[in-house]
Amino acid sequence: MSTLELEPQFRSELRAAAHSLKPVIQIGDKGLSDAVLAEIERALSAHGLIKIRVAGEDRVERAAIQGRICDALGCAPVHHLGKILTVYRPTKADPYGQKFRREVADSIQTLGVQPRKHDEPYIPKKLAAMGGTLTADAPKRPARSQPKRPVTARERYLGAATGSRNQKGRASTQGRSSRPRSALSLRAGARRTRGKGSV
Repeated sequence: MSTLELEPQFRSELRAAAHSLKPVIQIGDKGLSDAVLAEIERALSAHGLIKIRVAGEDRVERAAIQGRICDALGCAPVHHLGKILTVYRPTKADPYGQKFRREVADSIQTLGVQPRKHDEPYIPKKLAAMGGTLTADAPKRPARSQPKRPVTARERYLGAATGSRNQKGRASTQGRSSRPRSALSLRAGARRTRGKGSV
């Protein structure tokens, strides 16, 4: 037999449908034997879409095992993530894979998400949740107000603006040293000045 070819969209739908599946076959250290192939054949005939866990650390070897399974049983490789292989073969009851296409469509409807068509404009999530739409003249983002100037440590600890500010918004250094001070030293100085002034 030869490997089954899938359309990219159907492959992604199968990958989504296989997300909640657990591995039904485990391939151990002895590798892919005839007994394991027969078990995979039974699982594919019953389910159509299955996951297989492969022991071993070599990724190339796991990819080769997936290729040998697909060649021997006429199934399609859907996904290979870590030690988990996902393969698909249509069953007699569902030759066109309608079951998996319905599962994906149902999951999209339960989430309340409709896929956007390529010619539709993008609507941000918050706006779509409120039921709004974008118009051509609507602004993309609300205008921001002018940011307030940052509060200095001295203002934070003394409570009021004590230093005068020059044109660039920096505190003037008249009568004070230009040495930078830490917040703790400012706080200690504020305590000392409060104590002296209140006595």
